[in-house]
Amino acid sequence: MPKRGTQSMTFLFILLGSLGCISGASQSLGKDNADLAPCPNSPNCISSLSREPRHAMPPLPYLKSGQESMDRLFRIVQGMKRAKIVSATPNYLHVEFRSALFQFVDDVEFVLDDAARVIHFRSASRTGWYDFGVNRRRMTQISNHYLDYLNEKESEKKRP
Repeated sequence: MPKRGTQSMTFLFILLGSLGCISGASQSLGKDNADLAPCPNSPNCISSLSREPRHAMPPLPYLKSGQESMDRLFRIVQGMKRAKIVSATPNYLHVEFRSALFQFVDDVEFVLDDAARVIHFRSASRTGWYDFGVNRRRMTQISNHYLDYLNEKESEKKRP
């Protein structure tokens, strides 16, 4: 006969797996800054438009142009594991990331802000409350990869 702890863990895995199957799309999924939904009270969301430290990250600076910036982001996310590009326009990029075990979906959106010459983003889990910092780590990884490319371009300019 199985131990009570094993039964509880089995129930938890079944429950979590079921929740992942009934999730819907992100509330945001817009085409400009005004359409990026604010982060909910839950800790599983990161946004460059948030003023709350637990949700905030800085936006990404433009490369030479908005188009070059979006092209670079497209290439970065295209090479990431479990990423599916849902929508890509010159001003907007929507990517779904799925977790390996339960196939939970996180929506990541990027929008150009031509006036400020930055790219705003929002990364949020579709379901649940806590994401163990996955959205922040993912956006940090994408930001670092993007900024490394920007720094390489700046170094090339300074070479004789």
